[in-house]
Amino acid sequence: MTATEAAPNSTARPGGVARSPHLVASSRSRAARLRGAALLGLGLALAVALSLALGARATDLSTVITALTDPGALADPADAVAVRDLRVPRTVIGLIVGAALGLAGVVMQGVTRNPVADPGLLGVTAGASFAVVLGIALAGETGVIGLAVWALAGALVTTLGVGALARAAGDRASPALLVVVGFAVTAGLGTFTTLVLLGDPAALDRYRFWTVGSLSGRDLDAAITLLPLVVAGVVVAALLARPLDALALGDDVARGLGFRLGAVRGGSLVTIVLLAGTATALAGPLVFVGLLGAHAARAAVGGHHGLLMPVSAVAGAAFVLVADVIGRLVAPPGELEVGIVIAALGAPLLIALVRARRAVAA
Repeated sequence: MTATEAAPNSTARPGGVARSPHLVASSRSRAARLRGAALLGLGLALAVALSLALGARATDLSTVITALTDPGALADPADAVAVRDLRVPRTVIGLIVGAALGLAGVVMQGVTRNPVADPGLLGVTAGASFAVVLGIALAGETGVIGLAVWALAGALVTTLGVGALARAAGDRASPALLVVVGFAVTAGLGTFTTLVLLGDPAALDRYRFWTVGSLSGRDLDAAITLLPLVVAGVVVAALLARPLDALALGDDVARGLGFRLGAVRGGSLVTIVLLAGTATALAGPLVFVGLLGAHAARAAVGGHHGLLMPVSAVAGAAFVLVADVIGRLVAPPGELEVGIVIAALGAPLLIALVRARRAVAA
């Protein structure tokens, strides 16, 4: 069997070596990849500055720096409160959530070999949402950290269940089967969630504030409590970089290179739960972030996961912070929740990215 036959989703290169469409974009020069990564890094730095400076009370950059370094020197103490107590926590949470979802999106797309895969595809968001509903309705939970624990537990149980159902089909279960099972579980959990909420109006009233997706109303205690889980997810993702590159060439090629596909897919599920589950627990379900973060990073630096993973985290964090800033400015003196802004921006941005990638491929 030739390498091309072993990887039906790959393209042939001179000499008969197979090459995945996911890796074609990586043929660009090292300088071009570094420029792309640098641009996204600058975008993230700008997003952080805007997140700290803009809101219902606009603050210039020098005041922001003074509020962070020497708040007692400010003429108006309200500036210190706005920056340190309100904007710093939501900026930090936005960075954590966006980076986690962006990285989870890359892992999801790599393990399923599906360029439109998203962390919600394996039931992560649906499982977290259903668990939050149960926590509110059965345990009367209302605290941010308490709801986060319920959400993370739901994401973990659901994703492990999806993996178990897919493995029941046999050792050679395809990524497509994993996606189908994920869709089925998501649909079923969505129905159960609706049934519980319809029978408990009080739970519905509390749940709707969580499900819209928001960075406000959270404090740094919740972020610090859950941050070790994100760090663990990043560590596991880093170990998966080379296996996912091999998996992009097809199952048979990956096996031939010595990788154990069961371990790769199991590690990917763990990573997705840790990253996407924690992000959902912190900020509620945010759509499109993993998908757009992965596409933006791939357009900037190509498809090799060793570089793609950190850049996707940067892109996801920048996207969440920009969406949060837009939400603060479009409806003064109030604001739109970041989940609403992301949903409104996500579809046209995704279409633009896909069209750009097609133009490059042509």
